[in-house]
Amino acid sequence: MKIRYPAPLRPGDRVGVTAPSSGIDESLRDRLRVAIRMVEERGYQVVVGECLDGAGHVSAPAADRARELTAMLTDPGIRAVVPPWGGETAIDLLPLLDWDALREAEPTWLVGYSDMSTIITPLTLLTGVATVHGNNLMDTPYHAPEGLATWLDIVEMAPGTTFTQIPPGRYRARGWDDYRTVPEACEFTLDTPGRWTRLDGDGDVEVEGRLIGGCIETVCNIAGTPYGDIAAFARAMAPEGLIVYVEADGHDAAAICRNLHGMRLAGFFSGAVAVLVGRTRAPGIDSLSQHEAVLDALGGLAVPIIADVECGHVPPYLPIVNGARGRLRYGGHRDELTQTLN
Repeated sequence: MKIRYPAPLRPGDRVGVTAPSSGIDESLRDRLRVAIRMVEERGYQVVVGECLDGAGHVSAPAADRARELTAMLTDPGIRAVVPPWGGETAIDLLPLLDWDALREAEPTWLVGYSDMSTIITPLTLLTGVATVHGNNLMDTPYHAPEGLATWLDIVEMAPGTTFTQIPPGRYRARGWDDYRTVPEACEFTLDTPGRWTRLDGDGDVEVEGRLIGGCIETVCNIAGTPYGDIAAFARAMAPEGLIVYVEADGHDAAAICRNLHGMRLAGFFSGAVAVLVGRTRAPGIDSLSQHEAVLDALGGLAVPIIADVECGHVPPYLPIVNGARGRLRYGGHRDELTQTLN
């Protein structure tokens, strides 16, 4: 399989906004307007879809959400699509999306994380189009710390570009900004020092492979299905190996342990030369921490497992391009992830 990269965005291009999962409650519309304004100030026209209602757990009936997402991704006038955020049940879109049309269309950037993993990961696996696992629209107003990129930075990159992200060594351990009261929030509160952690042993790591992964609580439900067949992707990418990344939102350590075991049995870590695990504030249980849960499920893979990476729900956010060639370096005084769009 050859990974296909969308053309880089240029001033005047259009960015589509739709909610394939959960929409935006009226109390959060001010934040939505702030986020849209920032994208416009970057030089882009924003096209707001109809599937944004936040009254229920999804923004619209599944058929409507699938239709709008397919339309935006196949519209040659829209160069990137970003949701307000994730949500609960984007999985119901998978059998309704027009996969043939998505394969035949010129590639368009699709951005998101959390429940959006349920869409962006299958899009890369089934069409070969690179996608961005990165901060959603509602997070876009935040200024990235030095060393990290944003999804807007990435969608402006040309195929063949190489970029390296170096985490700031700090993260937010306590609280969240309430967009209802601070819709203009744009500076991360990074209140705690923290670096990456090697779970499987000691020593430095340097490894290369294709990047693929997502949010554990959502992609565990598609692992081993036609929409989450990482084993087939690994075969298609051979002889290159994979750097598989996973991150937990809020499930406790026992649930994460079960999910990771199931994902491993379904082939989600087939071909992995390393595993990245996002930093999480999800709880442990009395006899099992989140780190121990990962080791219990994945320690037998006999590959480096690097945890506390900024690729999940804990600010700041380190975007990862599904399908990109990655080079992971861990150890010494510097942790970094280099990605090449080829």
